[in-house]
Amino acid sequence: MLRMPPILPLASVLLLPLALGGCVGVAVVGGMAAAGGAGYAAASERGVPGDVDDFTLKTNIQDAWIKANPNYMNAFTATVYNGKVLVTGDATSPEMKRDVIAIAERVPGIKQLYDQIEVTSAPTAWDSAQDAWITAQLRSRLILEKGVRSDNYTIETANHTVYLMGSARSQAELSKATYLASYVPGVRRVVSYVRIRPGMPETAEQNQPAMPMQPVQPGEPSETAPPASASPAPIQVQPL
Repeated sequence: MLRMPPILPLASVLLLPLALGGCVGVAVVGGMAAAGGAGYAAASERGVPGDVDDFTLKTNIQDAWIKANPNYMNAFTATVYNGKVLVTGDATSPEMKRDVIAIAERVPGIKQLYDQIEVTSAPTAWDSAQDAWITAQLRSRLILEKGVRSDNYTIETANHTVYLMGSARSQAELSKATYLASYVPGVRRVVSYVRIRPGMPETAEQNQPAMPMQPVQPGEPSETAPPASASPAPIQVQPL
């Protein structure tokens, strides 16, 4: 995802909720057992050594891109969790996309690479601001949601698509996370690369359904509820 310039007019950010209101995304649950540009480092379950290893791997990929083409650093993002790498961004041609992925694949230490690069025109600063707003909205919702350990999830948003990586304690917890993501205004779809950890006991809190977000009528204030016209987003299970 194209990075925003150092100075973005404050008005752009303040108008984001109005510009994004009313859009509902599609949740695509990736099948690594079921589940981040503003990636969020989720270090709780992988521990400090795992966090350091992922940071090192991300840095090595970025360095490889810079050596090949300095413009790649700003155009593409590598999100890493437990050695698994998600590459997002906008390539102006299929040849550029292949080059970016090939460079990343040559970096040692990658367990698996997920290619989510789109071949399209470069995003504008406004597009990047919208993606950053979506990421911030979802992060806050995950933090507030009971039964979701939010620091186990990374969030990367590119072209209004939310990508989740990390580790869920149960299918119920993962379902909550994708449900909340699909209702963030402006989200086009949600793609999950989250792994459900085997052998984790489920708690009563985890088994509770996600906080119901009842539609509100126009003019009624609400921080998390979808507009009255919103309908539940379909969930597509996608094997990986």
